[in-house]
Amino acid sequence: MTGTALDAVDPFVFRLSIFVLAVFVGYYVVWSVTPALHTPLMSVTNAISSVIVVGALLAVGVGLVTNDNGPIWARALGFVALVFASINIFGGFLVTQRMLAMYQKKKK
Repeated sequence: MTGTALDAVDPFVFRLSIFVLAVFVGYYVVWSVTPALHTPLMSVTNAISSVIVVGALLAVGVGLVTNDNGPIWARALGFVALVFASINIFGGFLVTQRMLAMYQKKKK
């Protein structure tokens, strides 16, 4: 049997449709969060970004450990991911600190 349903779907189209669905689900999940839950949501975002930093460090620096240069584009994308995830982490901490300051009593 050569004509199965799996042969009819291009892997790129399949992955693209999963990405588009994830974008829609993420959009509706994030925008339906109540304001009281934004601080815990930022904490989770910071945790996810820290995992991305670990992966980006591996992509950038694993060639230095194993004496294998690897493709330069992979190391460049790893560096870009490292920069963006670091900005996200530090920005998330600043936003979390500012939101927590809103709930503290004013000093007289």
